[in-house]
Amino acid sequence: MLAIQAAMAGRHARAALRLLAAGGFALMLGGCYQTNQAETAYPTDYRERHPIALKEGNRRVEVFLGRNRGGLNPAQRADVLSFAQLWRREATSGIVIEVPQGGPTDHAAADSMREVHSILAASGVPRDAVDIRNYRPSPTALASIKINYSKLSAEAGPCGQWPQNLGPGQDATYSENRPYYNLGCANQRNFAAMLDNPSDLVQPRGEQPAYSARRSVAIDKFRKGENPSGSYTGYDTGKISGIGK
Repeated sequence: MLAIQAAMAGRHARAALRLLAAGGFALMLGGCYQTNQAETAYPTDYRERHPIALKEGNRRVEVFLGRNRGGLNPAQRADVLSFAQLWRREATSGIVIEVPQGGPTDHAAADSMREVHSILAASGVPRDAVDIRNYRPSPTALASIKINYSKLSAEAGPCGQWPQNLGPGQDATYSENRPYYNLGCANQRNFAAMLDNPSDLVQPRGEQPAYSARRSVAIDKFRKGENPSGSYTGYDTGKISGIGK
């Protein structure tokens, strides 16, 4: 009798161990499935997967200096003038100018800085908005005057991330025909690079005064009962070339 009871107790113990092992294995599989689901659960809209973020960027122009030449050449004057005009339109900080000091180009840097200050002042840049800093140039590199300011920039990405395999698989990306993760990233990145004013993504620009000259013409024609629209002539007078007939 005792032997029978011992055998039955052993069978119950083995059955309990098998149930525990099966339960643990099921928990392990459930954990793997949840991890796989978490990895593939990304937004289907490419604008949410690769949002365009507004960040503080930097615009810089460098004026390269020669050892035996002072002042700016015509191309450098144009660069500095364009830089000053862009500063008035898009800058979020003052202008920082880094001037090389302690090398053979010190005299050229001083002559060039006089022209740089003149161009900035003529472009409407206040004197107190310009900060001058000196740096020691590298003996092996061409010295330059570095002019820069901070501005608002739009960025998206990085692109080229492939967390899932594009081929057949058991994850939801393949079975549910979802767009792959990297789809649309290049389009968002290029669109961000082409923005003239990144703040347009957040809010519209303020209204500008109407063109009074054209408004006066349109109102005068409307008062006289005439068609206020503009008339354009000569745009359809071109002829198709007969070459190749």
